[in-house]
Amino acid sequence: MNEDNIRVPVFVITGFLESGKTSFLNMTLRQDYFMIDDTTLLINTEQGEREYKPNVLLQFDTDYTEITDQAQFTKEKLEELDREFEPARVLLEYNPLWGVKNLEEMELPEGWGIVQEIVTVDASTFQVYVANMKSLFVDMSRNAEIVIFNRCTKDMPLANFRRSIKVVNPACQVLFEDVNGDMTDIFEDTVPYDLDADVIEVEDVDYGIFYVDVREHPERYKGKTVRFKGRVMKQSRLGKGYFVPGRMAMTCCADDTTFIGYLCESRSTPKLKTGNWVDVIAEVDYKYSDVYGEEGPVLTAKAVKNAMPPEVDMVYFS
Repeated sequence: MNEDNIRVPVFVITGFLESGKTSFLNMTLRQDYFMIDDTTLLINTEQGEREYKPNVLLQFDTDYTEITDQAQFTKEKLEELDREFEPARVLLEYNPLWGVKNLEEMELPEGWGIVQEIVTVDASTFQVYVANMKSLFVDMSRNAEIVIFNRCTKDMPLANFRRSIKVVNPACQVLFEDVNGDMTDIFEDTVPYDLDADVIEVEDVDYGIFYVDVREHPERYKGKTVRFKGRVMKQSRLGKGYFVPGRMAMTCCADDTTFIGYLCESRSTPKLKTGNWVDVIAEVDYKYSDVYGEEGPVLTAKAVKNAMPPEVDMVYFS
């Protein structure tokens, strides 16, 4: 449904049992940015350890109801709730065992439409759930806008957690909270690839991080050899023997994309065709270039080979 035709926006919050869905919604209701003058309807489809406090719901003009039997979660039941509560928006704490895809394909009351899907994850149990219920987790994450890992500790492989989401949904924003509920930046002091390797391997899902970090931290990359996949861009203004291996990046929305990449000098340049995908192994240096109008990363190719396109060629920076 076109969002312009949505009368009642539906916000879906899902995640495995005890993943922090109720805590997230309790926190969200208190935020200034989430306040509205009209009624919010909170629909809960499963029972967890934490509950919603009636006085808090009343304070934030939120009506509450439960549908814990999947057979009762129907368009007709939701239409009944629409007539009873006349909500301006709906918060749906959704049981993932019912299938998020089923929800996405379900016919909703007239004027209702899903506008955002958020997944909460208990980082301490994530690996166990993925090992045993991977298909369900993929179902949850495929169209999520945000995945929040909570209860994170420094000894957890958080970069791997992020990558497991990004390979399913590259556009998803992946956030991490520590045990106190505070947001943490897992790449504040590092990156999701080995900077000490003889050849730094940059995976497709990490190209956005690489693109930003290589400009901001020359000390990490100068003289290092990197390997990544990019699409060839050739222009006369780049200079003889130079091309740019890069990717299309989404900067804020689907209509706002741009090609990003850095100058690369290669003896193979004359043979390369604009638009083709290549696997590049190159040494990183920093030089002044008229293309940049300042000093910036300039690569010297050690090898450039034709490559198959990645599953998702768009770059996202989260």
